[in-house]
Amino acid sequence: MDMKRLRWGILGCAAIADRAVIPAIQASETGELVGIASRNVEKARTKAEEFGIPKYYGSYEALLADKDIDAVYIPLPNHLHKEWTIAAAKASKHILCEKPLALNAAEAQEMVDFCKEAGVHLAEAFMYRHHPRIARVKEILAGGEIGELRAIRGVFTYNGAANRTDIRQVKAWGGGGLYDVGVYPLSAARWIVGAEPEAATVHALFSPEHDDVDMMASGMVEFKGGVALTFDCGMWATFRNELEIVGTDGTIVLKPSFLPNKETDTIEIYAGGKTRIEGPYGVDAYVAQSDQFARVVWGEEAPLYSAQDAVENMKLIDACLESARKRERVIMN
Repeated sequence: MDMKRLRWGILGCAAIADRAVIPAIQASETGELVGIASRNVEKARTKAEEFGIPKYYGSYEALLADKDIDAVYIPLPNHLHKEWTIAAAKASKHILCEKPLALNAAEAQEMVDFCKEAGVHLAEAFMYRHHPRIARVKEILAGGEIGELRAIRGVFTYNGAANRTDIRQVKAWGGGGLYDVGVYPLSAARWIVGAEPEAATVHALFSPEHDDVDMMASGMVEFKGGVALTFDCGMWATFRNELEIVGTDGTIVLKPSFLPNKETDTIEIYAGGKTRIEGPYGVDAYVAQSDQFARVVWGEEAPLYSAQDAVENMKLIDACLESARKRERVIMN
């Protein structure tokens, strides 16, 4: 008997779709990629032919009108997330939207509320959370192997400064390093602590030659109990991708942390004077994300994180940007 399939459409021809999400849906147990849309029909046709996608459309509206599509993936520039998430919800499509969900927490809340009212599943595309390493780290922490949580350190940087056509360098479109890569250590810290932060202090390089977006940012996020995240992120530094969790009796390190791959998706645990490596797990986090999304839509599983989580993460991003612009510590409610 053939498995049922969630029928996907993709709004836009972004690189992340080509590199990761299209292959993941096609490799998943639950998904079927039915169509791809672009405002340029020839571009959509080329992508459809390249990936063997049955349908292509010259507008996003045309894809949303297709009754053969159950869910959409939205990898559009950040400033378009709200518009097309709401349009997809109006068309009764379930939505996997790239991070960050919106340009600010107010927009994100509007999107979450609209999707809830429309009865569609909305998920922010944090694929790293779907990797089995994440659940395993939670087990290690709960088991007390590294003692009490004391600190978290997260870094995510790359050097894209020379590419002046990059949409991440357009301020009005939601450009900047905090939106692009800072969201990862910030979301991870909230997940690890299991609570929302109390304050944020961030220093950033706002580059006039890159439309005044934050090309690099470093900061501290404070949680109750004296625990803090120290992080740096940005688009004008050498590539780094690591998460370290520090306890009273040991540490857990994920490297690479937010871009796990099948060959290097390990966990390094230092405790009791010894270091051990768990993994590699050999799991494609994008495939895991696609399968979990479908099973949530079908009512077979609960989401790993709620749509409201995206609002809480945007509150923290808002606080970080405010702190960096004002050069002061921002207290959060």
